[in-house]
Amino acid sequence: MRVLVTGGAGFIGSHVAEELLGKGHLVDVVDDLSTGRLENVQPLLEHPSFRREVDTVLNSTLLSRMMRGCDAVIHLAAAVGVQLIVSDPVGTIETNVKGTEAVLELAEKERKRVLLASTSEVYGKSAKIPFSEDDDLVLGPTNRSRWSYACSKAIDEFLGLAYWTERQVPVTIVRLFNTVGPRQVGRYGMVLPNFVRQALGHQLVTVFGDGSQSRCFCHVGDAVRAIIDLLTKEQTAGEVYNVGSDEEVTIKALASRVIEITKSPSRISFIPYEEAYAPGFEDMRRRVPDLRKLRKAIGFSPSYDLDGIIRSVVSYHQTPGVAE
Repeated sequence: MRVLVTGGAGFIGSHVAEELLGKGHLVDVVDDLSTGRLENVQPLLEHPSFRREVDTVLNSTLLSRMMRGCDAVIHLAAAVGVQLIVSDPVGTIETNVKGTEAVLELAEKERKRVLLASTSEVYGKSAKIPFSEDDDLVLGPTNRSRWSYACSKAIDEFLGLAYWTERQVPVTIVRLFNTVGPRQVGRYGMVLPNFVRQALGHQLVTVFGDGSQSRCFCHVGDAVRAIIDLLTKEQTAGEVYNVGSDEEVTIKALASRVIEITKSPSRISFIPYEEAYAPGFEDMRRRVPDLRKLRKAIGFSPSYDLDGIIRSVVSYHQTPGVAE
């Protein structure tokens, strides 16, 4: 099978490409390098089954050619990271919505299967824990740019499911929950690589807010395995799946665990949200996925616990030549 991976030079996309190649598939990657990095796919460039293009999915001529030559699409190209979203809401909305629209239009024309990456952010401020795929989405007001990303990805989901129900384009949607691991950088506000970098550098480990907000972190290897398994099962078309881990930890406890594992003399420093992002910034207190639907579909079970995830990220950041 030949798979087109949009955003394939990004953190998750490069791992998807690597895993697909390891399974014997052919892989085409397109990435505009707005957040992706060529070094992420550098080891793959000599692989005879790998091809890459540096461009945007909004280049219709290029995307049409790449779509025509593939069997399926994993659409990961998107604006990512809280800091980028807050600082560039126009770019966030346009990248996410227009990019997904371009992919789905051509997927219909060429009759291709699509796996569309969404996010746990779409659950917004919902207080119902754990989050289930059929739960209501509770977003904040439109004058808070924090919610533009969640809204844009929700529109992506609506559009993808509409293409399935109305035009029979086989679309599967995955809502990714805090995917972390090697190759992820802290440049756009990614919490774990920032903590690890600070701890290894014996700097203050900066926690935004009071640190009582909690998250569930999933190793990229587990997330990639779920993505590919869902893509290859035809019965997942027209469905939405949470992909992540349900091991919950507060951000303060995460910072403490990073300091402990790295044996760092670092201390935790708390920074108010309005200083870290913008006045009126809102955050979700808890974000925990219900994984029952995913387990039923593909028998999914995370292979990394939290300590294993942290050690994986620490090992990556201790590798010579790794830079933010």
